[in-house]
Amino acid sequence: MIKTLLHYINVNRWRLVKVSKHNFLIYCSVFVGLVAGLGAVLLKYLVHFMEDLSRSISLHLPYHYTYLFLPAVGILLTVAYQHLINRDQIQKGIGTLIYIIKRNKANVKFNNVYSHLITSSLTVGFGGSSGLEAPIVSTGAAIGSNTGRFFKLSPYHKTILMAAGASAGIAAVFNSPIAGVLFSLEILLGEMTISTFIPLLIASATGVVVAKVLYSRQLFHLVTEGWVMGALPFYIILGLLSGWVAIYITKVAEDLEKGIFKKQNRYVRAILGGLLLGLIILIFPPLLGEGYHYLQEALNGNIDVLKEGSMFGAYMEHPWVMAGFMLALILMKIVAAGITLGSGGNGGTFAPTMFTGAFLGLFVAYTVNQTGLIHLNTSNFIAVGMAGALSGVLHAPLTAIFLIAEITGGYVLFIPLMIVSAISYIISRNSNPHNMYWQGLIHEKNVYPGQDDQMLSSIDLSKIIDHHYVSLTKDQPIAELYKLLSETNANLFAVLTSDQQLEGVLWLDEMRKALYDQSLSAEATIADVMVIPPAIIDYNQSVQEVMQLFDTIDAWRLPVTRNGKFVGFISKSALLSKYRDAMVMQHKQSDLFHQK
Repeated sequence: MIKTLLHYINVNRWRLVKVSKHNFLIYCSVFVGLVAGLGAVLLKYLVHFMEDLSRSISLHLPYHYTYLFLPAVGILLTVAYQHLINRDQIQKGIGTLIYIIKRNKANVKFNNVYSHLITSSLTVGFGGSSGLEAPIVSTGAAIGSNTGRFFKLSPYHKTILMAAGASAGIAAVFNSPIAGVLFSLEILLGEMTISTFIPLLIASATGVVVAKVLYSRQLFHLVTEGWVMGALPFYIILGLLSGWVAIYITKVAEDLEKGIFKKQNRYVRAILGGLLLGLIILIFPPLLGEGYHYLQEALNGNIDVLKEGSMFGAYMEHPWVMAGFMLALILMKIVAAGITLGSGGNGGTFAPTMFTGAFLGLFVAYTVNQTGLIHLNTSNFIAVGMAGALSGVLHAPLTAIFLIAEITGGYVLFIPLMIVSAISYIISRNSNPHNMYWQGLIHEKNVYPGQDDQMLSSIDLSKIIDHHYVSLTKDQPIAELYKLLSETNANLFAVLTSDQQLEGVLWLDEMRKALYDQSLSAEATIADVMVIPPAIIDYNQSVQEVMQLFDTIDAWRLPVTRNGKFVGFISKSALLSKYRDAMVMQHKQSDLFHQK
């Protein structure tokens, strides 16, 4: 333990002395991308192991009966792990990550590095109808957060590493580095700057490299073709339908994920929810697990795969029965996902949303083709439908466009992808200005997008400036500083000119060694020990800019000037104290509003 502590201290000392903050953040991004990529690969192997295990169980029973109870087994094991082993310490969901970034200084509990891998593989591997994307995002974010905590990085830099881990996870799962970066920028951070973009890009690329080296399977094969002008009206129709389906997905997921069978204890809820899910999968076999196998077969043009294991297989020879079955899958996938998560399973709605959008696109192309009016390329519509659903549900059109383009090779479909994603986004946002993740935060924790900016805007910067300071001139001898230290408790001094212009500062903690340096001559002056501050705050700067400046340079006190004249110091602790006061006031106002 002592050796580990000493090693930790030595590493941090080396980091502070030898490496700049910017470069160190890049090194951390590579490490986070590497570990997150390994996590994504491990999760895929764990899921395949669970799937093989459940398949071996099904060999000893009539195949349909395994649909009934295996999802319940997976959810029950997940709940047991979370309760008995993890002690309910797991932090589930992308909405939770956003909350942690906004309210918890980007601190994710260490157990989330591995607990999502275990629980989501149990849930999905045994047939739970959810996706692995949210768990791997949570895993990557936990890796980034804990890397930042280990090296005592600021909340701002920990947030960047959280986003870097999430980007690497998405990129490794889908083999899509650009989409991984855009996902974090649009969903987790909500902004893009060069200082955030570069670490995310490096982590994302690292994650993809790791996945390619260690995991040879490809999620989807390249099957899309160029689009034709005659299909444009039907892409517009698909965009409209995608927007309405996105609204449906958001509403159903929000209701079901809050929990089902709420009056029962967690184990009874897991069993009842799992059995209900199994019954739904028995009727609609493509809802089993992520459903990507059926999606890939549909992309290949093999629509008959939907008949496999279905009690309606014989009836689906009729085209309109097949179309009705597709429509049922569109409506039921998010229901199955909601039951999976609401009964205690671990997963996400990212994959179910893609599945729903894919079969919506297939439904549009298939039904139009049955009319004989025009022949639409079903693979193209499946790919574009996925982007439409994702754009509407996530309110992240760029992520949707580039993700689908990267995983399907659909770069030739950029125009349809843009049209459908934009229409879906507009319709969904018109119905609800917030995406699925923010919607949960608003209802459950009264956290709103831009709320930080609103609370910071309510703070008067001039009220937190400390005008009580001790000033020096750079020509004063060191001996006068020694005398001043014995007369004051100040540990921060301003070095000013005769007309109040700032020339430097003296931080007592940093200059202590210099003050007692035997090499200092008797004629040494303040100029020999003063330093240039890492940043200077302008009196007219916004509070948001000041807070970001504190986080970026990892400082706690900075000088303030007005029209070139020094006016005082601002401390980060005073700013945070005012922020907490504003937060408490807002919560009180919110409580009064709800009481009314």
